[in-house]
Amino acid sequence: MSNNPISLLELANRITRLVQQPETQNIWIVAELQDVACRGGHCYMELLQKDDGGRQLARVRGCCWANVYGPLSRSFMEATGQQFSSGLKVMLRVSASMHPVFGLSLVIHEVNPEYTMGDLLRRRNEILRRLQQEGVLEMNRSLKWPVVIQRVAIISARGAAGYGDFMNQLINNPSRLKFKTRLFPATMQGASAPSSIIKALETIAEEEEKWDGVVIIRGGGATSDLQAFEDYDLAASVAQFPLPVAIGIGHERDVTVLDWVANIRLKTPTAVAEWLIGKGENVLGALIAAGNRIVQFATQRVAGDKERLAQAEALLPVASRRQIERSKASMIRALASLQGLSASKIGPARTRLDMIATNLSTISSNLLRRQSERLDAAEKLLEVLSPAATLARGYSITRIDGHAVTSVEDVPLGATLEITLSDGSFLAHTP
Repeated sequence: MSNNPISLLELANRITRLVQQPETQNIWIVAELQDVACRGGHCYMELLQKDDGGRQLARVRGCCWANVYGPLSRSFMEATGQQFSSGLKVMLRVSASMHPVFGLSLVIHEVNPEYTMGDLLRRRNEILRRLQQEGVLEMNRSLKWPVVIQRVAIISARGAAGYGDFMNQLINNPSRLKFKTRLFPATMQGASAPSSIIKALETIAEEEEKWDGVVIIRGGGATSDLQAFEDYDLAASVAQFPLPVAIGIGHERDVTVLDWVANIRLKTPTAVAEWLIGKGENVLGALIAAGNRIVQFATQRVAGDKERLAQAEALLPVASRRQIERSKASMIRALASLQGLSASKIGPARTRLDMIATNLSTISSNLLRRQSERLDAAEKLLEVLSPAATLARGYSITRIDGHAVTSVEDVPLGATLEITLSDGSFLAHTP
């Protein structure tokens, strides 16, 4: 054990001399920012290095003094559209510093904005590539908006200026088109924005049949605020959403991964409203043009019909007289033909009738005479063949109980016989 200990300050000073060597000064490093905070013009943060699994490999406190941070943050913003904020990957020129009280830190002198821009682009490309591999990248972009868009679901922050601009433009459109809208409020910046927007999309999906499409709008602001829209889960939800989605986020220069997966990307909330109005005006214009064509066709048709009607009206008296005259002539010809036909047909027929009448009298007399002669012969034959004539010739009729007897075998013993002669009847009994 040493009998000559040194003070803590001396040890800190020794560490400071070791740290502040040329090889630890003005060194370019790559790190991720965390817990970024600005106080008194200075900017304080934690600089991290992580592996692919997100596990921390190194962590050092960083600071950027006010005389450097002012111009540095402005140039970084101009180049990337981003502020120094947690979650960014940056390339920094730093110098190691050791303070007896505050310990080890890295003092930032300069930042390379191109690295940050490349990292943001890399992360966006990774999301797009993943969505492409999953086969969902083009799903929402392939959907068709209805020809007439009237029912619009809106995702925006309640009371946001961008939402107000959108509604004002939509309601006060010069063509007085009517739209049915409903706000599904969501957080539009910060770490909670992706999950909030996804929740709003899920609510809309539950009543999908009520809407023609969805618009996600947010007014302008710091480009760093748009990092919420560079999120895989949110991009996947928009890409697979069953209704077409229109995006109006930020300004024309602002592009996020949602702009690549949504059905249509427009510059601002106002531009989205103008697009919806334009779609409606196109349909309205087509309807007006069709109506004008119908009116023109109907007008021409009516004018033509009027002209033909006037011609017919002028020809009607003449045509009727001509038709009457033609009918009269036809009737005269028919009458003359009928009279000639009567003379040629009725005369011979009348002669035939006279002959038939004369012949009919002779024929009927002859027929009646022959019939009378046949009746006289029949009468004489009946007289000869009658039972009375037979009885008169000495024959008799024997009956038992009213029935004629034709055989001796038909006469039983003790029977009463009725015997009829030509001049009367009597009864006889068999032994």
